[in-house]
Amino acid sequence: MGITTAWSISAHDDGYLGNELAPRFLPLIEAERNEPLARERWARWTTGDTWPGEPSEDFLELVRGGDHVQKMYDGLSADDPFSVLHDVWDQEGIGDRLFISVQSKDWAVWSFFHAIGPARAALLPGWCGNFLLTSAEVRDTLPRLERALTFDPAERAAARRRDWLGYSPEEESVLDGPLRMWRLAAQAGMGLCGVSLTIY
Repeated sequence: MGITTAWSISAHDDGYLGNELAPRFLPLIEAERNEPLARERWARWTTGDTWPGEPSEDFLELVRGGDHVQKMYDGLSADDPFSVLHDVWDQEGIGDRLFISVQSKDWAVWSFFHAIGPARAALLPGWCGNFLLTSAEVRDTLPRLERALTFDPAERAAARRRDWLGYSPEEESVLDGPLRMWRLAAQAGMGLCGVSLTIY
């Protein structure tokens, strides 16, 4: 399949989240979360006995999402010039306040969820890699993220085997980037934006 996808987590101040991101992004996340088929797929994955076996097509359909959040990349409307590329990923001075995993012919969130499993994935806020959190919500959810993404040596080895994405030496893995971003944002008093998209 000829696709390129991206999953990003970026830190922003509360004013930017509240004024620029929340009005655009939160309704799209809720629309995706409230899709009956998406909720059925989530329930089947989190309560079924298929993990850690080979992930199903049903699971892939769940984590690659619908058309709602995709509008953040494709364009919300002709009247709204906002774009994830320019207004989130390329924000001036963002530096290490951005984790991004760009994949060819694969979905980073799919590999991430399969690597950590349904019990840990259920501790993450938002919906299938998409979320918007204020600085207070980042602080409140950090303990959950610590539980979800802290591994003993054997657990980490198993998670790495299930994370089938290949990484270059300078590339941050999906097992490391999310928790780094939560800790960074909590320390800096910032909020977080997570978005999973198909670029083309």
